[in-house]
Amino acid sequence: MAQPQRIVVGDSGAQIALARWGEAASGKPPALLLHGTGFVAEVWTEVAETLASDYTVYALDRRGHGLSHKPAADRYHFQDFADDLCMVVERLDLHDIYGVGHSAGATDLMLATKLMPDRFVRLFVTEPTAMDPRTPRTGGLSGIASGSVQGVLRRRAEFDNADDLFRRLRAAPAFAPWTEPSLWAYVHHGYAKLDDGRMRLRCTPEIESALLGPIFEAMEQIYRGDGRGNPFPWFSEIACPVRIATAEQSWPIYKEMADRAATLIPHASRCTFQNVGHCVAQEAPDLMVAAVRAFAAR
Repeated sequence: MAQPQRIVVGDSGAQIALARWGEAASGKPPALLLHGTGFVAEVWTEVAETLASDYTVYALDRRGHGLSHKPAADRYHFQDFADDLCMVVERLDLHDIYGVGHSAGATDLMLATKLMPDRFVRLFVTEPTAMDPRTPRTGGLSGIASGSVQGVLRRRAEFDNADDLFRRLRAAPAFAPWTEPSLWAYVHHGYAKLDDGRMRLRCTPEIESALLGPIFEAMEQIYRGDGRGNPFPWFSEIACPVRIATAEQSWPIYKEMADRAATLIPHASRCTFQNVGHCVAQEAPDLMVAAVRAFAAR
């Protein structure tokens, strides 16, 4: 399979990088893939290569990730990501989009679909980040959540070389179930290769900490947004069909957030991936492709 074409969309200083499988002029409808926190467009490679027989497939580097812009720490709210996605859809003039999203990337898609309802025909979202705005909680983050947000600042950001990085990731429980192509895609595109061969994380610990703040606030039902307010009430205005997937082996909070989203979104249906964890597309890409195609044929 040919390597995807890399393109950049947006104004200088606020650009979003994408990988594209297939040609824009092919006449195939677009599929738009959004990764979760900390990752990069190419972790979708195995899914994208297969879907490219039916779609022109686009996968984004979300802001703060990969080759996309890295704004200040206070610019990682949910609406910021949705606005990026709307900009990409507008600049590339995409219509009849099938959106496929994971975790916080799934949330990007759902919010953008409310903002541009005439552009999306369906969404397949796996374990989206969601709060129920009807039952907000007062107070601040729990000690565990605050510790997680601060803890990523201690994450190692540089490694001696790509092979060493791959070995260390493979030994980590979070990455142990990933397929080899998915893990190598993360190594080669989630990290920058320096002149001396060292590998440096593109989504730096400081950026990831800034990203996780709003996510944990949503998890704990305390997210209020910024001056633009809280966008989670938008979920109830999504008009297109949405399938919300969960993974059998993921954490209970992901299932709880999927339940929240399902109660808010009209026309939402559910499915469960058996024997896999949160990163289904990287652990079992064939299962993800089959589920995405089944929903399209519905």
